[in-house]
Amino acid sequence: MTQAASSTAPPVAELGSGEGSDQRTAARYTPLIRTAKLVGASGEFLCVVSDVSATGVSVRLFHPLPSDRALSLEMPNGDRLPLETVWEREGRAGFRFAAEVDLDRVLEGRGKWPKRPIRLNLELPVTLSGLTGRFDAELRNISLQGAQIECNTRLAIEQRLRMTGGGLPEVETKVRWRQGSTYGLIFDSLLQFADLARIAAYLQGLKSNQSGA
Repeated sequence: MTQAASSTAPPVAELGSGEGSDQRTAARYTPLIRTAKLVGASGEFLCVVSDVSATGVSVRLFHPLPSDRALSLEMPNGDRLPLETVWEREGRAGFRFAAEVDLDRVLEGRGKWPKRPIRLNLELPVTLSGLTGRFDAELRNISLQGAQIECNTRLAIEQRLRMTGGGLPEVETKVRWRQGSTYGLIFDSLLQFADLARIAAYLQGLKSNQSGA
């Protein structure tokens, strides 16, 4: 992606600095290490929020930014914050908020639901295999801890399976819940955040950025 600003552009935290006390207050960033995802027309991409102010946010990336003109930052509590890209370099990016945000709410993590692992909505054919055979399924979403799939084969609760799919590592999993042909799987071992971020970027057409590790 073409950088949103020149290489000499200041970090977002400096953009509001000036003579007025309100500007200086807005420019003060609070360190905040929290996993999140960037959402745009081209897909959903994992990131780590590194600091935030009332006017903007900076994040750590694991691949270049998508080229979407409009991006939102979805926090673990489900809140989506519309963004305007300011800069991108060396595995990081800075954004202005495109609308007013409640900074206390962002920092405290209050929102529509309790804090939970970030889930990426990814649609991907996968294969499940176990003692009773091999089954085709469709991945609907995935997190570090598990996944939601659609499968026409009836699977048993607690059934142990291996899941593989294009671009995904083979994972050992078991069925946690069932609702019709929709199943929730839990992984035996957590996926690594950076690995899932790069896999998701690859599956959605972005080249991974090893410097973002």
